[in-house]
Amino acid sequence: MKKYIGLSIIALSLGMTSCGDYLDKLPDDRAEVNTELKVAQLLVSAYPDNSADLIMEHASDNIQDNGSQYTEQDYQGSMYRWEPVLTISWESPQWIWNSHYFAVATANEALAAISEMGDPVSLNGPKAEALLCRAFAMFRMSNVFCMAYDPTKADQYLGLPYPTEPGVSVEDRGTLEELYEKIDADIEAALPLVSDAHLVSPKYHFNLKAAYAFAARFNLYYHKYDKAIKYATTAIGSNPSAVLRNYAQYMTLAGVDDVNNAYVAASESANLLLVTANSIAGRAQYSSSWRRYACHYDIWQRELSWAPGMPWGSGSSNNTLYMAKLLYGGANQSVYMPFMVEFFAVTDKVANTGTPYIVDVAFSTDEALLVRAEAYVLKKQYTEALQDMNYWVGNHCSEKAGSATRPVLTEELVNSTFDNMEYTPDIVYTATERTPKKHLKPQGFTVEEGTQENMIQMVLHMRRLQTWQRGLRFQDLKRYGIVFSHNIDGSDPIVFQAGDPRGALQIPQDAIKAGVMPNEYGDHNTTGVTDSDKDEMSVIRESEENVK
Repeated sequence: MKKYIGLSIIALSLGMTSCGDYLDKLPDDRAEVNTELKVAQLLVSAYPDNSADLIMEHASDNIQDNGSQYTEQDYQGSMYRWEPVLTISWESPQWIWNSHYFAVATANEALAAISEMGDPVSLNGPKAEALLCRAFAMFRMSNVFCMAYDPTKADQYLGLPYPTEPGVSVEDRGTLEELYEKIDADIEAALPLVSDAHLVSPKYHFNLKAAYAFAARFNLYYHKYDKAIKYATTAIGSNPSAVLRNYAQYMTLAGVDDVNNAYVAASESANLLLVTANSIAGRAQYSSSWRRYACHYDIWQRELSWAPGMPWGSGSSNNTLYMAKLLYGGANQSVYMPFMVEFFAVTDKVANTGTPYIVDVAFSTDEALLVRAEAYVLKKQYTEALQDMNYWVGNHCSEKAGSATRPVLTEELVNSTFDNMEYTPDIVYTATERTPKKHLKPQGFTVEEGTQENMIQMVLHMRRLQTWQRGLRFQDLKRYGIVFSHNIDGSDPIVFQAGDPRGALQIPQDAIKAGVMPNEYGDHNTTGVTDSDKDEMSVIRESEENVK
């Protein structure tokens, strides 16, 4: 049986119609995948071209409501309030679901073609890449549409359909435990086969280091801390100081575009995997059209890079943290670091319209380092954790800035930092209540009061800075059961609870209509989009109508 690429991929990836309807008649523009080169070329499409970064960022504690006097996009409020997103756009759950399942289906086509060619050793590299692409897409969707992994509840939480064969539709979500087992199986099958030999542009594919960084993050979320440490070390080495990002270089660059271009450059050794996505996320952080819901100056001043009481300093002047000097924004309502700035592909030069997109640093040496540090803390290996945290300080802080000097973190210094810091209250009413320290209610694991909690608070703060605007902060909030609030202009704040079911976004209505079980939100009254809601949906076609 020959393998063809065409509409069959769309049919079995979206789960919205019968696969047989497409497979009975192959499209005329099909391409037969029967050579090693064609398999490698096919895998270019096995990476999702839509991103959940923006929707996850708006769900996190990095965003606040600046007031109804500021302009908003019609779906920002839904993301911010943890409600179903009715608008269909690049950032909507509908397109995230579609693009990720398309990536899964493409990976399945590649795996089937490799099998049909006799599974030759020469295709071990592409086979590993296909397995990793499938696992990566499913893992990213689990972060969006599922609860955080909790071993005490994973057999009760809903998973996601996990297609593994071309032309075979899957509607059964199974459990989160089963989903993680399948992701784990794909990763473990891929790692012994990973190779960079077939990659023309390694940083845009699962090269060896990216594969192990992915495996490290997954196993951290999976509570497999020994494996997280082992795989992170394979990705970055025992002493990663030479491969961490040189933040000092950004201080010499001209501005936003130059910093962003350097940050996402394939030549940057810290970048392990770069993924492009059609997205307005780059524009949203600075555009006045998005200013109602944004990262306000108060959050930076109290919780992020300017936060008082941190060992590297505070504010803008007496602060050795490079990130404290890399803040931009046209107003206090929207302050940002230029690490994910919009690129724009012009499709109509006369009208100057086209497609905005981002280059997302999906995996980096800096984040892999913090994965390892967190795993060490959870294993109470504080000496090793402090060593990794000091590697992070070494490349993120200058030697001296004003009255501040670059610290050397010790157990005593970390303890004094957070013992002397107030917790942010679960419900924030004024900016002065904000601090980097949050109450922890870990989901399925424990963190002891005292040294272990203080060390975790430090790692989580570093991760919050490191992963800013990439949506990973919301995953940390879910994993650690951090209760936090979103202020609402003209109303009381709304609260996200530990284990809050709204952390699993509702799956698209089309998938529900096709038989996929929806997420249930209990008393939160956000169980899904009705047919009448769907009829009233506004559709944003951002590709050709978006003017630069």
